[in-house]
Amino acid sequence: MATVRLEYVAPWWTYWLHNFPHFSFIFQSVDNTFKPEEASYQESLIILACIGAVGLGLSLLVLAAYLVCVCCCRKDMDEDTKRPSSRCVTWAAVVTGLIICSAVGVGFYGNSETNDGVYQLTYSLSSANHTLGGINNLVSGSVGNVETGLKLHLERLDEIFSTKPEYLKALTFMQLMVNNVIRELTALPDMSKADVDLSAIADHTAFVEYYRWLTYLLLLILDLVICLALCLGMAKQSRWLLITVMAFVTLSLILSWASLGAGTATAVGTSDFCVSPDKFIVNQTTDILSADVAHYYLFCSPNLPNPFQQSLTICQRSLTTMQIQIQGLLQFSVPIFPTAERDLLGIQRLLNSTEFSVHQLTALLDCRGLHKDYVDALMGVCYDGVEGLLYLSLFSLLAACALSVMLCATFRVWTRMGSRDKEYDDIDEEDPFNPQARRISYNPRRSNVHSFCSYTSSLGSQSNLNPPPQSASNAVPAPEYM
Repeated sequence: MATVRLEYVAPWWTYWLHNFPHFSFIFQSVDNTFKPEEASYQESLIILACIGAVGLGLSLLVLAAYLVCVCCCRKDMDEDTKRPSSRCVTWAAVVTGLIICSAVGVGFYGNSETNDGVYQLTYSLSSANHTLGGINNLVSGSVGNVETGLKLHLERLDEIFSTKPEYLKALTFMQLMVNNVIRELTALPDMSKADVDLSAIADHTAFVEYYRWLTYLLLLILDLVICLALCLGMAKQSRWLLITVMAFVTLSLILSWASLGAGTATAVGTSDFCVSPDKFIVNQTTDILSADVAHYYLFCSPNLPNPFQQSLTICQRSLTTMQIQIQGLLQFSVPIFPTAERDLLGIQRLLNSTEFSVHQLTALLDCRGLHKDYVDALMGVCYDGVEGLLYLSLFSLLAACALSVMLCATFRVWTRMGSRDKEYDDIDEEDPFNPQARRISYNPRRSNVHSFCSYTSSLGSQSNLNPPPQSASNAVPAPEYM
């Protein structure tokens, strides 16, 4: 069955982000090739991150201008004029709340996509790390078996076969094969440094991603809580709740613009890597791998020769030749030298285990396994990861703009509530048409206090009642009342 070779093609949005202008601090054009170690490239990403700061500054200027206009241009308006204005402000707050809720939905999707992409990256790095660790263990174990075990048995057999020159000649030939196996195994590239680097990258990436995901989740929840609190404050006409909402809206506005700048810079930098990742990885692995080995794993093309094939073939042939020599010695030398059987069988067991390790090493060194991990990592970063960052940037932009409008509308509602309370305070409490006067008249604390009219009416009613005549002897002086 023919194997399907995986290929990586950068998505279109990475090319779109890659073409963003890159400028240094002195506003000179910078090459958009991914070079994170160069200071000019770092400056270009910092300038892209400052987009959030610019947006925040513009929002604060617009808010300041709006507050000045509200404070300076507030006039008394009749009741017919107030109602449409209040309704307009209320509808503006409601519409911005709906926009924020929609933006939060986009943010949840983008946060999930980015997390999925980073998880796929860390999983691929862990898989490649496991493969490289297996290669290192097999190479070190095979070299250790050949160097210690085989040489020890050969030295004992050299003493046993000291009287047989033909057997000594076979042992010398086996020693030559052992040296060939050791030389070819040690010639394989040392993957221990790459193993450590991949493990560190995977751990650091997982750590950063957890806190990034948690930060965006808290920001999304904060925006939802702000919308709910605004609706509650407007329904209950609570001034302190609206003040709290305005404080949290300001905080969320700052965080939204900051997340927009950070997300834009991260998306552009990642897209610069995704456009040409092979070149960057080859340059970064020059100290560990040769160029032909790096190209073999990055491209895994049938036209590229396996750089380990010759060494593995020599090891396999040397082990097979040693197996043939051991079979001959077991057949002809054991009847003459019975003590040599234990060492010959020990050499045979070591050769079998070493040959099995070489077969496993051949399978692990094949390019298909590591190339699949490499393509999966790129798919996770450049497809899900960058796409999620774009959705998060869209969420930040929508939320920042809607929060700015919401802050203006909330402040307007708060000022109108203050002016309404002031109008109620100016009305006479004894006015029977004043709603506050009606509330005071029905105050339960004053229910037992009679008014003057009720007191006189009660006196009049009592005077109309004629008490029964009493005799002079039974007359009791009437008590005095205050």
